[in-house]
Amino acid sequence: MPAKPHMKRAATRMWAGAAGLATVGALVAAMPADAHDRGHHPKPDRTVDVQLLSFNDLHGNLEPPAGSAGAVTERQADGTTKSVPAGGMEYLASSLRTARQGHPYSITAAGGDMIGASPLLSGLFHDEPTIEALNKLKLDVTAVGNHEFDEGATELARMQNGGCHPTEGCYEKGKKFRGADFPYLAANVTNEKTGKPILKPYTVWQKNGVKIGFIGVTLEGTPNVVTAAGVKGLKFADEIETINKYAKELDRQGVKSIVALIHEGGMPSSNAYNDSCDSQGPGSGISGPIVDIAKGVTPKVDALITGHTHQAYVCTVPDPAGNPRMVTSAASFGKLYTDTTLTYDRRTNDIVRTAVKPQQLPKSANHIVSRDQPKAADMTQLIARWGKLAAPIANRPQGYISADINGRGSEALEKPLGDLIADAQLAGLSAPDKGGAQIALMNPGGIRSDLVHKASGSEGDGVVTYGEAFTVQPFTNMMNVVDLTGAQLITALQQQVSGPNAADPKILQVSKGLTYMLDMTKSGAARVVVDTVKLNGAAIDPAKTYRVAMNEFLAGGGDGFPALVGTNKLVGASDLDVFDAYLAANSSASAPMAPPVSGRITVVK
Repeated sequence: MPAKPHMKRAATRMWAGAAGLATVGALVAAMPADAHDRGHHPKPDRTVDVQLLSFNDLHGNLEPPAGSAGAVTERQADGTTKSVPAGGMEYLASSLRTARQGHPYSITAAGGDMIGASPLLSGLFHDEPTIEALNKLKLDVTAVGNHEFDEGATELARMQNGGCHPTEGCYEKGKKFRGADFPYLAANVTNEKTGKPILKPYTVWQKNGVKIGFIGVTLEGTPNVVTAAGVKGLKFADEIETINKYAKELDRQGVKSIVALIHEGGMPSSNAYNDSCDSQGPGSGISGPIVDIAKGVTPKVDALITGHTHQAYVCTVPDPAGNPRMVTSAASFGKLYTDTTLTYDRRTNDIVRTAVKPQQLPKSANHIVSRDQPKAADMTQLIARWGKLAAPIANRPQGYISADINGRGSEALEKPLGDLIADAQLAGLSAPDKGGAQIALMNPGGIRSDLVHKASGSEGDGVVTYGEAFTVQPFTNMMNVVDLTGAQLITALQQQVSGPNAADPKILQVSKGLTYMLDMTKSGAARVVVDTVKLNGAAIDPAKTYRVAMNEFLAGGGDGFPALVGTNKLVGASDLDVFDAYLAANSSASAPMAPPVSGRITVVK
């Protein structure tokens, strides 16, 4: 109300008038230096710096990620770049604990996908180890990401509230899983029947009168990137509309400082984590969905912590009122963390971020989680404890390779590990009684790591353990074989580069025998040169029916591939079982498997 500031000014004038401004000033000047402290509490500074530490897309990586998945690109002073090993919960904990020192107001927040698609050490135990580690890390709040729904809303609720697994029970004698000490926020995820959020939409962090609200959302397109079973009965609303709705609600409650945790992201123009996003102007170095979201989210929100794309960026994207606002992401797997300073104004209860006071604009930077620092002892103990439980399964030799076979770490559209996985699926499902598959297709996002030749433990170089294979294929998706016409198959290939995948192509990994040309100089569906699509040298016949193997996620139309929803479905073994069987049957210590030779997809750039 307008009367409130007027009343405050009148009260100040009344106090000064009691002795006269000059008299009061003289009295204050004449008092001993500590007289104020003896008789009065000093008035707090109008502004206080709040440290906001953030990260995203941890995906249960408690141990340092292997190979290229465990490195970040760093720009050097001379303009060159180098790859720096990073990540691992022992080091992330040390980094954050060191960063918090000297900051009485410090908050640690995350942008979703803390769990799901996790390596075996966490995934084998339904991610209970990761939640336990995040509790020890003193995480204050996180948004849900799409992978928090891999096992459905009921399992996500267990992650929040605790309790032992409904079928596997408790993993350690005498210990019951207590759930997350921090709130999972899911503002835009509602129960279809009740219309209510399945978890808290927001939370308010408070200390000594400082109040900062956090709203958490996942991408509206979550159903397109999660199995149908994982999102059954749920509705995912627009990110902008949801954030703006709850920002108003927080504002009405007197919470003027607000941070949005958004599990959606963008693509920076540089892959070096320390390159400027704003070198050509605010937000000039980023593209993708988060840009439109940032431009649409109400000015009531003071910072956006993002994720999902596994990229590193610290950008300034002006809000709808034209004021600068930070939009950040810290890559993935705990390799980076973001340190943002928010200047909190005690008079307005808001974050200072207008151009009038540039010295008080939020400052933010990404920092490497270096492996050259001491490990956090409590995390080392946690990893050892769960590792002992997992060891009998995790360390079992599964196959042998002669060199690195890159998947996640490959920047090629046709990835060596993608070829290997597709070949494994074709081999496992080609027999008539297994589905009669003639072609296999693998979604690139389902390849979660690389197969690394160097030993990760005591197994020896070139040995692929069950745990390493699990890290590559952690979803335990069941394999499907379906009937698709040649026309449907060609349409599916076109959907890689059109429709929802036009801006960010998702190139399917294909089994041996299927070849075609991808002309990236063209746009949309035209990028697939239709008359080059062949199977074993013969042109695909649009009218003919083909048996196609794929995981259940793709078979349900996931990742923007509705053309892959076929008929005459046969459900086979899990993707991991098929992969493991192929490794065992096609490699040995004396004859290790070599990386597949590319050439199935001819790319024109």
